[in-house]
Amino acid sequence: MKRSSVNRAHRDALACFALHHWALPPNPKWDITDFGLGDFERVGLSLVNLTAEPEYTEKLMYARRGQATPCHSHARKKEDIICRSGGLTLVLWPGKPLPGAALAATLVARIDGEARTVRTGEPFDLPAGSRATIEPGVWHSFWPASAECIIGEVSTANDDAHDNFFLDPAVGRFPGIEEDEPAQVRLLSE
Repeated sequence: MKRSSVNRAHRDALACFALHHWALPPNPKWDITDFGLGDFERVGLSLVNLTAEPEYTEKLMYARRGQATPCHSHARKKEDIICRSGGLTLVLWPGKPLPGAALAATLVARIDGEARTVRTGEPFDLPAGSRATIEPGVWHSFWPASAECIIGEVSTANDDAHDNFFLDPAVGRFPGIEEDEPAQVRLLSE
């Protein structure tokens, strides 16, 4: 990922957070990623780690229409994905969605704290303020349903190195950086 793309993503996220009155803590830890796929406009996410305690983590994320977070799962992490501004589309699977996999047609997920049956592999939208609780082992992907979206995450402790399992084996959690201009922000992975 080019440093100029990281800088632009940083500026875009800051502008959106400011527009929607999201104040960041002093010296936030940024994580801007193309998931190692080299196409930030299609597969990308800008994250700010608001807190990382041994028991829990909170993140604020920003994405534009067209940017997806690749299908993945966690063995231990339980998380709430929250649409903070705009609209957010989610897709859930009760198991690894491989071709020919015999997965149940539906699964029960907690949406806004209430049990709701959702169809396996079918997108559904969360409006601003709504949340989906994602249990360990549930595969998921998400992207903005609006021009841009602020996404929150509150979860059990996060372990990016050992508890992110992506469907696409080409995905890398952190991007390599090509230095084509000075850095405006240093990333968590640097």
